[in-house]
Amino acid sequence: MVFKRLLGSIGVGAPTVDTVLEGGAVQPGGPLRGQVQLQGGQADFTIQRITLELVARIGAPGAPGAAGDGKNLTVFDRGVVAENFTLPQGALNSVPFELTLPWQTPITQLYGQPLGVELGVRTELAIAAARDQGDLDMFAVEPLPAQEAVLEALGQEGFGFAAAALVPEALPGTGQQMPFYQEFDLVPPERFTHRVAELEMTFLPNPQGVEVVLEADKRAGTLPPGHPAGMLREVLPHDPAGRDWNAEVIGWIERLLEGREAAVAQFAGGMHPGMQPGMHPGMQPGMQPGMMPGAHPGMGQPGMHPGMHPGMGQPQRRGPGVGTAVAAGAAGLAAGVVGGMMVNQMMDGFSGDEEEAADEGFDDGGDDGGE
Repeated sequence: MVFKRLLGSIGVGAPTVDTVLEGGAVQPGGPLRGQVQLQGGQADFTIQRITLELVARIGAPGAPGAAGDGKNLTVFDRGVVAENFTLPQGALNSVPFELTLPWQTPITQLYGQPLGVELGVRTELAIAAARDQGDLDMFAVEPLPAQEAVLEALGQEGFGFAAAALVPEALPGTGQQMPFYQEFDLVPPERFTHRVAELEMTFLPNPQGVEVVLEADKRAGTLPPGHPAGMLREVLPHDPAGRDWNAEVIGWIERLLEGREAAVAQFAGGMHPGMQPGMHPGMQPGMQPGMMPGAHPGMGQPGMHPGMHPGMGQPQRRGPGVGTAVAAGAAGLAAGVVGGMMVNQMMDGFSGDEEEAADEGFDDGGDDGGE
């Protein structure tokens, strides 16, 4: 996508700007290349600097507590690509650039399938006392080899993709370097559903390797916030060759669940704050005694079963892609990505929600924070 706009805050006859990115996906820690193309205005202009900002959209537009500038946009890196030069009247000038992405740049696609995470480049041109920002130009980020190996192993073991969200918080005890972290929410296969309803995973790469953070049902309140048994950390090399990743990821999950279950059992009678008599480890606070572990709090309505979410109000309907959203299978987690999106679309239709997306993509036709 190419944006083109008149620098309105500078006035009529000002230069125009096109920012063009090279095609194809990039990787965390890798180069993002392109050109800033300037068209001179009706007079000579002294360009003080051209700045590129890397921007992420955090959460849904208008979501409570979302970080950013009013449109849920957060700048996570920036760089000056040119400064202090004259753009003659009517002249064409192209400024090539190469930005190195931060190692913890979020992943936006897996095997070519979008994950619903939006990243973009925003160009700022400073002329004299005026400054103007362009629209956002989206770019795609694919996983590093170690990240892809872990995700593929999870898919082969039957974990399905539920969501990939950017969380504007700190992840305690980790090597997080960004103002947010990317969380992958995964649906477990049947052999784990009696122990966990959702697995949360975060990658925190750095130049030496990739830190993997695993959490289980962290929003369910099974353990107090920050309890060490609620999190498992592993550090991987960048080269994934020569390792049995399926066995490794299952080993991580087993250790995480065993540690969590042991911590829960330490509470009197196997109970913990938020649980009620008749409940047992593996159940979530808010569930009713007698419900199956792996069910969601607020279930209990007629026709609901484990794997359904509160508020759905009717049994999950089967159809193309639904099964792969629950268990991605040997086709890999990419099948879960596609299936999960199909499920979300189907459920929107079942609930009668006819609302259109309020803000798709980055090109909103307005000024994203320009002065």
